This record gives sequence, C-alpha cells and structure tokens, in this order.
Amino acid sequence: MANKVKVIITDDQQQVKVPTGIRMLVRRACVAVLVNDEFPHAAEISVRFVDNEEIQRLNREHRSKDDITDVLSFPLGENGKYDINHATGSALLGDIVICLPRAQEQSRLYGHTFQREMAYLTVHSMLHLLGYDHTAGGLDSVRMREKEEQVLVQLGLPRGYQYMQE
Repeated sequence: MANKVKVIITDDQQQVKVPTGIRMLVRRACVAVLVNDEFPHAAEISVRFVDNEEIQRLNREHRSKDDITDVLSFPLGENGKYDINHATGSALLGDIVICLPRAQEQSRLYGHTFQREMAYLTVHSMLHLLGYDHTAGGLDSVRMREKEEQVLVQLGLPRGYQYMQE
C-alpha cells in the first residue's frame, strides 16, 4: 500500500495484560482492511483498549444500551467523505474502542485465540469506520461478513467458529 496508515493505540484499562504482538496485529488488521477495500487515501485511526465499565458507559452514552459490548466504532466519515488532518493529509477515519476483558471472554467462549478475537474485532470495527453496516441484516450484513473473512484469511487467521451477531 502506497498510502501511509497511522494507528494510534492507547491502553486505558488494567484488567487484561496486553500480550506481545497484539498492538502490531491491530495495526496489521487496520492496514489489511484498507488494502482489501482499496481505500485511496492515507489514513489515521485511533484504537483504545478499555475495561467493562468504560465500554458499558460509552455504549450507554452513545447507543442508549446499558450493556457491556465487545467493540464500539465511532466513524468520522460519512458517505466516503472524511475530515483531513491538514498537517499530514491523512483521512481521519475515526475511533475503535475494544473491551479487552470481553475480547478475552469471547475468545474462550468461541474456542479460538485471543489474537484471532482481537483481529476480528478490529476488522469488524474498521469496516464500520468505512461505512459498512450489518445491523439491518440482509445483503449488507452478508457483504460485511465476507469482507471480514477475506481480511482475516489474509492475516492468516481463517474462520474457526461462527460469531453471534446482535
């Protein structure tokens, strides 16, 4: 990919020690989604690791759902139009917030590695930042799942188990 991708990762939780390689995997997942989707610009993405309490607060505040969830996406673009960081020329795609305790729990529940769960959550959320949506079901949901699996295979993390969708 000729375009530069900046992924800013912050760990704002104390419950789960972030394993070696997870930050690099998250960066690789972000880049892989952009390459797979042929995103035409340099891009900046913010990824934040949080605990159950913080993800529940954000979910309640932004989605009116008083529940713990695994990942939240906060896109900055709309209809393929993004704010630009004038200092770098990069498209500001938005924020990804991943709940590490929930990711750890789900990796055990689905019988796969924490690495695969983190890659899946990152890819899923990146697709939301690019405007993909599965909430209405139907063809959009199928397209999003196909894209998720394409990227996970490219990352060397093919499907092991099905994911439950809300």
